[in-house]
Amino acid sequence: MKCPVCKDVTLLMAEKHGVEIDYCPECRGIWLDRGELDKIIERASKYDDRDDRDEKSRNREKPKKKSAFLGDILEIFGGD
Repeated sequence: MKCPVCKDVTLLMAEKHGVEIDYCPECRGIWLDRGELDKIIERASKYDDRDDRDEKSRNREKPKKKSAFLGDILEIFGGD
């Protein structure tokens, strides 16, 4: 499939955490197939729930920065 923005660049596909993402190596645009955004949202809420439980179990320790599911997904594209 060609990038809708760049027109002549073929999209690449990456899979991480069970989510398939099409992306353009030129403009770094990201396209999701039907249902993929729902998977990302569902898994992100599970990460937040898990982090909240872990934080409550630590006796007032300084909270760590939460791991972000979306950040994990975007690592594919060299995101920070």
